[in-house]
This record gives sequence, C-alpha cells and structure tokens, in this order.
Amino acid sequence: MPFDFFLGIDVAKQTLDYAFIDQQGNLKAQGQIPNAQRPIELLLEELHQRFNMEPVTTLICLEHTGIYSNHLLEVLTRPDYRVWLESGKQIRYSMRVHRVKTDSADALNIVRYAQRHQAQARLWKPEPKLLTSLRSRLLLAVNTLKQPLKEAKPFVDKGIVRSLEKASANSLKALEKDLEAVNCQIETLIKRDPELNRLFHLLTSIVGIGAVTATSLILATKAFTDGKTAKQFACYAGVAPFPYQSGSSIRGRTRVSPMADKHMKTLLHLSAITAIRAKGEVQDYYQQKVKEGKNKMAVLNAVRNKLILRAYAVVSKNQEYDKTYTYTNSNHR
Repeated sequence: MPFDFFLGIDVAKQTLDYAFIDQQGNLKAQGQIPNAQRPIELLLEELHQRFNMEPVTTLICLEHTGIYSNHLLEVLTRPDYRVWLESGKQIRYSMRVHRVKTDSADALNIVRYAQRHQAQARLWKPEPKLLTSLRSRLLLAVNTLKQPLKEAKPFVDKGIVRSLEKASANSLKALEKDLEAVNCQIETLIKRDPELNRLFHLLTSIVGIGAVTATSLILATKAFTDGKTAKQFACYAGVAPFPYQSGSSIRGRTRVSPMADKHMKTLLHLSAITAIRAKGEVQDYYQQKVKEGKNKMAVLNAVRNKLILRAYAVVSKNQEYDKTYTYTNSNHR
C-alpha cells in the first residue's frame, strides 16, 4: 500500500533520534527524544496534530537493536502502526557512501531507505519471543530444583529428602506461579494477532504438538514466512540425518548436524514421545517399526520428521490435521 509519511528512528540505549518525511521526501521534522514510552507517545501525538499522521498510512522504520527497541515497539503496537524492522547492515549497504556518522544522520538514512524501498517493506508483528525465552529459563530453574531431589530419593534417607523438599517448596511454588503467568501472557499475545492465532490452532490440531512446540515453531519459522521447506527446517532442527563418510574407506552411521537448534530439537522429541503414546496411526507406526527391529531412537527421529511435515502441510493447506485420515503402507515408509 502507498504511504503518506515515513518515520525513521535510530535507536540507542538512552535516546531515540528520528526523522520524519512526507511522500515526496520533504523533511517535515527531525529531533531526539528519551528512549522511554511517554516521550514516544508525545512524539506520535505531536506528529498527528501537526501533520495529520495516521497509523495505517505511516511507515516507521528502525534497525534491529534487541531490547533497546522494546519501549518503541510496545507503543507502536497499540494503534497498529506499520513498523518495519530492518537489518542495519542492509540499510548501510544501500547508502553506499557514509560521509557523516551521527545518530541524526542515521535516522535520516533510515527514513530515506524506508521511502525508497517501501514496496519491499516486511511489516513487523509482535512475537512472544522474549516470553518464550523467559519460559525456558523458568522451566530450567524448576527442573534444576526438582531433578536432584527426584534422583536422590532411592539413595538418600527419606527424612533428609523430605527436609530438602520442604526447604525448596516456597521457591518451587513461586517459580511455578511465574511460569503459569508467562504461559497466560503468551496465549494472550497469540490470540491478539489473527495470523498467529490461525497458525497456533492449525499446529495444535496435530497429535503430539502442544502449545509450547506450536509457539516455538511459529517463532523459528517467522510465522512460516522465512521460505524454508519442511526438509530445510528438519535440517535446522537437527532432525534430518546426514551420511557420515570420508572417501571410500571411512563410513559410519548417519547422524544429525551438531549445528542444529537444540531447543527446537528437544521440543520435537517431546512432541514425538507424546504422539507415540496416543492411540492412533503414529503409535501403530512406531510399534511396527520397533517390532521390525528398527532402532527406537531412529524411529523416534522419523516421527519427529513426520510432525514437521504435518506442520508444514496444515499451514500450506490452511486446514486442521485430519485425525481420521486412513493411512496406507506407503505412508509409513
């Protein structure tokens, strides 16, 4: 869509430098504000009053700067501004020559880049990435407290174990309460965005894929817009095995890449475990292959591959997984 205005913002830890131009490229406003929510809100109000700037006809461009952009993004999602998070390297490359390097000059470069390449703008959508990272850390903390106690039970005096459980009870209770709150926030964020909500429902219709894995799949694939195929994602997640061979003399078992996303691989492994425990064709497939003498972990890896293929299939077809579908032998190869 054509934009009436463009706002380029150079983000720093303490400050935000901005440059504001119209459709013809005329510089209408430029300045610096503190990197805090209230000054950002006041700037947007001022631009609206002075130039009748509207969220749907304004493209706001800024570089990826991690957590330093959080205040800005929090404000911009409320009235639904069109936000473009672009690679700083890409913006600098497009400028070719850099004679001046200041924050105000960077803001002007960013807004000129946004105007020039507006047709290629990839609009940003809020993602629960920080929340899922926090969830992972909370889960790790819970398991760090629980696992040693679980392992100690068969070997340590029961009175000592009870004493240790009592000593960590309050901490575990607090962590589990925080974990529940984070899960609620993630669910709320997904439901608030129609596209994320659609993907979430499609993915969780697959037997074995729960809320956490579905959310992580959405994040890892940039809501299935990163261009990866199911096979490429399987490589990324460490599920696709590669042959191990050197010349004609050294051969070994096929193995997955050590460069894989280990967190995603773990989630898919847990999903595969869930799938083979549920009555249905995946459980039948697993039991059949094990009965044939196949290695259990190899079969589990095949199940993980199946889950990835199904995830991509339901998204591409925009159709929930059909649990009543009848599989033939060719489906289980």
